[in-house]
Amino acid sequence: MMRGFLVTATDTGVGKTVVTGGIAAALARRGIDVGVMKPFATGARRVGRRLVSDDALFLQRAAGSEDPLDLLNPVCLKPPLAPSMAAEVEKKPIDLQAVWSAWRTLRGLHSTMIVEGVGGLLVPLLPRFTVARFAKRLKLPLLIVTRPTLGTINHTALTVHAARSYGLRIAGLVINHAARVRPGLAERLNPAALAAETRVPVLGIIPFLGADPGRALRHPAFDRLASAL
Repeated sequence: MMRGFLVTATDTGVGKTVVTGGIAAALARRGIDVGVMKPFATGARRVGRRLVSDDALFLQRAAGSEDPLDLLNPVCLKPPLAPSMAAEVEKKPIDLQAVWSAWRTLRGLHSTMIVEGVGGLLVPLLPRFTVARFAKRLKLPLLIVTRPTLGTINHTALTVHAARSYGLRIAGLVINHAARVRPGLAERLNPAALAAETRVPVLGIIPFLGADPGRALRHPAFDRLASAL
């Protein structure tokens, strides 16, 4: 059976892309044939005649992938909104068949697939079709990226509850320090509290990695995380 994960998060801006890229880079360093995919991207920029997602480019480079960007990121929209809203603003319907076709192609090319979601589990991709429903069809276990700071227990517990209500498998939590914050009592105690409250293992804690994405991908925290998967 093909191995892989869908990386989701408790919110946007938590660090899904860096974590997805870091895992892919660490697996590639181990000689694992890893493919990456960002099926839905918004907030894209125009390069020539096409829209390009910086997140998808980052994942492509992280994995050392030679797969075409159109396969890695079949749905790419400019407005920085939930995909269903961005598509409505652009008057450009989302082609789910293109997403599934790209997925089938990529999973046939690679032994392991790391797929990055968009926002959190209940973000609408289409009206009444959320990331959670997409994950259910994808049949990959979840890695949930979460913050270490005050409030993370509630956000993480809600995400875990949503995942379980959809019957999704959860491989574990990844605590990501997406911003430079001086560790306080909450940051020290939250990892153990998250595991206890959600009954989901914390597979890794990623420190604040600064603004250099290339350096971030080589951080040993991702090698430790890859070992835990």
